[in-house]
Amino acid sequence: MDFLQTDVYTESKAVDVLVMQLSELGITGFVIHDSADFDEFLNDKNANWDYVDDELMGLKTVPTHITLYLQDNAQGLETLAELKGALAELRTKNPDFYGSLEIHIDSVREEDWANNWKQYYKPFNVGEKLIVKPSWEDVSPQDGRKILEIDPASSFGTGQHHTTKMVMELLEGVITGGEKMLDLGCGSGILSIAGLLLGADSVVMADVFENAVNTAAENVRKNGFDDSKFRAYRGNIIDDTALREKIGTGFDVITANIVADVIIAMSPLFGGFMKADGTLIVSGIIDERLDEVLAALHEAGFTVKERKNAEGWNAIVLKQ
Repeated sequence: MDFLQTDVYTESKAVDVLVMQLSELGITGFVIHDSADFDEFLNDKNANWDYVDDELMGLKTVPTHITLYLQDNAQGLETLAELKGALAELRTKNPDFYGSLEIHIDSVREEDWANNWKQYYKPFNVGEKLIVKPSWEDVSPQDGRKILEIDPASSFGTGQHHTTKMVMELLEGVITGGEKMLDLGCGSGILSIAGLLLGADSVVMADVFENAVNTAAENVRKNGFDDSKFRAYRGNIIDDTALREKIGTGFDVITANIVADVIIAMSPLFGGFMKADGTLIVSGIIDERLDEVLAALHEAGFTVKERKNAEGWNAIVLKQ
């Protein structure tokens, strides 16, 4: 199996925090290159050495970066898209702490992104009611499935990741027609489109990235829905009261396919958006963080109704 060597450049002080952030994306294998490690080695008073090999000496001047390896396939490219989005958010929040957060990918140029996607991104079925396809593939509706068309963007995925597919599968059992839906952390807008195709009457989308909001709105339109069917907002509901007021309340279905820390922070706020008998679907949760997320949601008054797990990722359906 081929892998993409991916280097993320940062600052020494940010390495531990960044490793935790990468773990949230399910990336658990790292090689850390940091000149601070060389200084620590030299200053170790208990070390007994009289020779340092060339590889270790190279740490003396190496720019601090974390190397990780992603599979060179559709799943790896989806993870890479999520990684780009997560790093862009960190860079915006605290550039002095995290540094450049530039990504260098061995053998894959940014301008070749679309061509790499075309190699792997083919139409695929989701659940019993949807088929997802890129614009360059022609498909005919099969078994009454609705066609969801979406193309890759540089920071937003296409539904092939387990976290997204599980939410779309769960939406089949939640949306029966006429629902009002809220999609938090909308990314490409794929969950919003899925909800509308399954019969939701309208959707509100929100994301912290302006590019995500614009991309999501464009994708909803490409799938045949006009502006009367959706609203899209940029911002963070956790600390933006005005945004929460714009979004409003009375939603039948809320989706939040994000990461554990954000879901935990949002937990006290979900109920304010929902109808009394509304449904919350959260996803993007790795096994190691599941108990923490469940505890926060339980404290916020939610009860688990259904769970799905795929290769270490979890999606959960909850009610108040």
